Amino acid sequence: MGTDLPAREPLLRALIDICGPDFARRAGPADTVAGRLASFVAAPATTHAVADTMRLAADRGLAVSFRGSGSKLDWGAPPPGVDLLLDTRRLDGIWHHDARATTAEIGAGTPVKAIQAALALRGRRLAVDPPSPSATLGGMLAFNETGPLRHRFGTAADQVNHIAYVTREGEAGTSDGEHGRPGIAEIDGVILSAHVRLEPLPAARRWVAAPVTTPRDIHDLVQETTARHVTPSAIEVDLSATPPIGVLAVLLEGDPDEVADRAGRLQRAFGDHATASPLAPPWWGRYPFGHDDVALRIAVRTADLQAAVLALRDVAGMAVPVRGSAGRGIVHAVLPGSIGLERVEGIVDAVRGVLLARGGRCVVVAAPREISEELDMADRRDLF
Repeated sequence: MGTDLPAREPLLRALIDICGPDFARRAGPADTVAGRLASFVAAPATTHAVADTMRLAADRGLAVSFRGSGSKLDWGAPPPGVDLLLDTRRLDGIWHHDARATTAEIGAGTPVKAIQAALALRGRRLAVDPPSPSATLGGMLAFNETGPLRHRFGTAADQVNHIAYVTREGEAGTSDGEHGRPGIAEIDGVILSAHVRLEPLPAARRWVAAPVTTPRDIHDLVQETTARHVTPSAIEVDLSATPPIGVLAVLLEGDPDEVADRAGRLQRAFGDHATASPLAPPWWGRYPFGHDDVALRIAVRTADLQAAVLALRDVAGMAVPVRGSAGRGIVHAVLPGSIGLERVEGIVDAVRGVLLARGGRCVVVAAPREISEELDMADRRDLF
């Protein structure tokens, strides 16, 4: 529901009392969710303040959305309204390292890049690499956004021992997805912090890349990588909309001498056109879509990824950029938003039909505002 004018001043004063005079305000032009302007923005800094803010919103019947850096605010189905935008960026920090630095408690509003920089000083890392450059821990977990390292280490949710959260009714809780407690995907509220597992920071990294000239090459190169027992940390593919079709790249990590040996063996196995480099390809760990595009997330068995790519291009009647985990069969595909709602719906329905027979899924992650309200957009649970 929207907040009427007479109610605005008392509500703002209440938010200021909870969050502090500098951390609650009327919304400005940048405070939008899927094109919907919020009425107020509040940035609580403690569990108590978050709980009080959520209870106030529940008592007043306010529609609340949550924002970290805002990198994924336009993902999924647009909310029916936004009365209050709860900013999580004051819920930051890293604490409770164990003696061997194998776990840590991290605030939801902490940028992932800041987490990695701090952990690197102790020779550790969180084994995630979300493509959203400004992603916070909470936003990454809420959407289960991981990146190339999912191949070896699993998703962002897989790195979590338990999380602390506050429900929309203002009740604080913890969750590990066991003993009747909800998992991250089932929590309807705001994440406060997460207790996560840490991994050693690798001493060396090397990317081995080979050209992909047909979708069949994806399967063959993944099989070749598996057969060589090189323990890849990631296997990513980038298929462009223009010939040559694309590139498959494999990330190897570990001791410098060992990594050099594994990279050399894999490069020779890939053939004369393969390359090895200590630098990532320019497209590595980035989404292939922009604000004006329709972004599809396709999940299918690796063996069927080539069929999914071919089906997508046949249905669309054009080359479709695809990028993501060739080793896990989880990729993003891009349709231009300019092709219109009906054609997008037809393409998505047809691809879903093809994937259904292969046990796969296709969901619309993001789309331009003018068509997202009519499209069958992904629910947050679809990303887990």
